Amino acid sequence: MRVISGIYKRRRFDVPHTFKARPTTDFAKENLFNVLTNYLDFEEGITALDLFAGTGSISIELVSRGCNRVVSVEKDPQHYAFICKVMREVNTNRCFPLRGDVFRYMERCGEQFDFIFADPPYALQELSTIPDKVFAHGLLKPDGLFVLEHGKDLSFDAHPCFVEHRHYGSVNFSFFKAAEQAAEPPIL
Repeated sequence: MRVISGIYKRRRFDVPHTFKARPTTDFAKENLFNVLTNYLDFEEGITALDLFAGTGSISIELVSRGCNRVVSVEKDPQHYAFICKVMREVNTNRCFPLRGDVFRYMERCGEQFDFIFADPPYALQELSTIPDKVFAHGLLKPDGLFVLEHGKDLSFDAHPCFVEHRHYGSVNFSFFKAAEQAAEPPIL
């Protein structure tokens, strides 16, 4: 796992081969963050939520780029321990790994974020419900951005909060904003 940009640029972390997680590829991650710079300034006090954090690849990238606070939610105990280890290695106090079920976390959170990223297992039955749950539980700030990574078989084009879709190889990202914000075209 490699950090692409920011204060930890080029740092590498060896992900154990026993992990079941499917980390976002470096190619897809780099392209995703290139697009995100059109939506967010990570050094402007951004708070972020990384759901289904897996190896913590997105979380460490967010911290590296200047996010004030990143909450990483991961259910698997080995993956959670790995995220904690990576954050200790870089000696940051801006990432808060939480071990738990993402759906329970969303129900009980009570906090809003500028940016939310979710990379659930592609075979997860509830995957298509995640955008609705993010908005129903009020997790996104009114001008915030939510990005969902998913397989090619899903399309969110008809969702009222959908903004755009990007794909890089087999990796698909759907972007969402609050309904009133989704109607506005992104500033490029």
